[in-house]
Amino acid sequence: MSRAIFRVAPWAVLVLGVCCGIARPTPAGTPSPRVATFRRDVTPPPGSPLFRGDPLRTVEQPLLAKGIVIEADGARYVLCAVDWCELCNGAHLAVRAAMAKAAGTSPDHVAVQCVHQHTAPLVDTDAQKLLADVGAAKLHLAAEAFDEITSRLAAAVRDSLARLEPFDRVGTGQAKVDRVASSRRCRDAAGKIQPRMSLCKDPAIRALPEGAIDPLLKTITLARGDKPLARLHYYATHPQSLYGDSRASSDFVGRARETLEGKEGVFQIYFTGCGGDVTVGKYNDGSKEARRALADRLLAGMEAAVAATEFSPVRSVQWRTYPLALEAQAGREFDRESCLAVMKNPKQAPAARVYDGAIRAAFLDRIDRPLDLSCLQIGDARIVHLPGEPLVDFQLYAQELAPGRFVAVAGYGDCGPGYLCPEKAFSEGGYEPTASNVDPEFEARLKEAIATLLNGGSERIDGFVPR
Repeated sequence: MSRAIFRVAPWAVLVLGVCCGIARPTPAGTPSPRVATFRRDVTPPPGSPLFRGDPLRTVEQPLLAKGIVIEADGARYVLCAVDWCELCNGAHLAVRAAMAKAAGTSPDHVAVQCVHQHTAPLVDTDAQKLLADVGAAKLHLAAEAFDEITSRLAAAVRDSLARLEPFDRVGTGQAKVDRVASSRRCRDAAGKIQPRMSLCKDPAIRALPEGAIDPLLKTITLARGDKPLARLHYYATHPQSLYGDSRASSDFVGRARETLEGKEGVFQIYFTGCGGDVTVGKYNDGSKEARRALADRLLAGMEAAVAATEFSPVRSVQWRTYPLALEAQAGREFDRESCLAVMKNPKQAPAARVYDGAIRAAFLDRIDRPLDLSCLQIGDARIVHLPGEPLVDFQLYAQELAPGRFVAVAGYGDCGPGYLCPEKAFSEGGYEPTASNVDPEFEARLKEAIATLLNGGSERIDGFVPR
C-alpha cells in the first residue's frame, strides 16, 4: 500500500478501526510468539559533549540501551529504550535502520525511544554535519563514536536472535507513583504560568500544586507460563534530578530500573511517557537525599505495578504504523537562515547552538519526510510510540480513547520536532511552545494519528492470531 497520509474525520477513524483492526488469520498450528532481550552500554567516549556541551569526565552510571525483539508469524519487531537525552532526524533513522538490519526486519518495525536523561548526549547526525562545516564539530558527539556505538547496538540485537524464546502470556499492571512527577507548567495565585524545572530550589515554586500529570506507572510483562521474561515500565516525567555537569548518569530512573532487575532477576526496561511538561521539580532541590528519595519512590511504584499485574493468554500480536506529516512553525526564528546564524554564533551557549541552531535547521531540511509512529498490541495491551517531547495531554488523550483497555505511551522517539504541544499552550505561553519546531495545528494531526493507531486503522498492519 502506498504511504498516503491519512486525513480523516473522527467518525471515519472509528470506521477505519473496525475495518482494519483485525489481524490477518494464520494457519492452524502457528507457533507461539517469541521474545529476546538485549542490552548494550552506549556511554560515549571520555570528552564527548553531553546535553549542555559539558565534556564527559565521570561515568557515575553507564548509559544503557535496553530492548526486546518480538517474533510473531514470521515478522520481527524491535522496541528499545536508550539512556540518551535525544536522538533526532538522521541519527534516529540511522539507529532504527541498523537495528532493523540486525533483526532481519524493516525500520518501520523498530521503535527507538530515548529515556531523556540530561546527563547524556544529544545526537543528530544531520546537525553534526552542519556543525562540522562551520568548525564546531566539538559541540556534538563525534561521527566515528556514533557509528561505533550504533554498530555495537546492532550487534546486541543480532546476538539476541539466538536467545528467542516463546511467550504465551501478557501481564498488565499499574500503580500510583507517590511524590515524583509534577507539572512544569504550574500556575501561581494570579494564574500566571510559573516554570518549575527539574531542579527547583525556590521553596515557593516547589510549594505550588502538582498540577496536570499522569500519576500512574504502567507495567507490561511478557511471560511463559509463570515465568516472567521481560517487564516494560512506562511513566511520564522528565527523568533527571541533576544536569549541567560532566557526569554521565542514567539518573534516578536508571537506578530504580536496575535495582528492580537485581532484586527480581527479570529483565527490566523503562520508557519515558509524555513528560514534555512534567518534571520532578516539586520534589527535587538538587540534594543527594532528594535524588535518592525519587529513585526509591519510583521503585516502589514499579514494584506496586508488578504486584498488581494480571495475566491473560496472548491472543494476538499486532504492529501498526502511521506516517505523520510535518509542518514547521512560522516565524523568523524558525527559518533556516536564522537557525544557521544561531549555530554559527560563538557567543551563544553550546546547547543553543546545537538545539536551536543545528538541530532545528536539520529538522527544516527533512520537513518533507514524515515521522513514523507505531503501535504494538499484545493481547489487550497497547503501546503507542510517539516522537518528540509530547506534553502529558497526549498521553491522557490516548488513554481516554480506549477506556477499559491498557494503554501505555512512550515518547521521545525522533526528537527532531522538539516539544509537541496542544494548541492552547501556544496562547498560554511558557517554555515548551518556544522550543517546539512544529506549528500549533500539529495537535490535531497527532491526535488523529493516535486515534487511528489505537482503533485499528493504519497505513499498514502486521500481526498474528493463534488458532
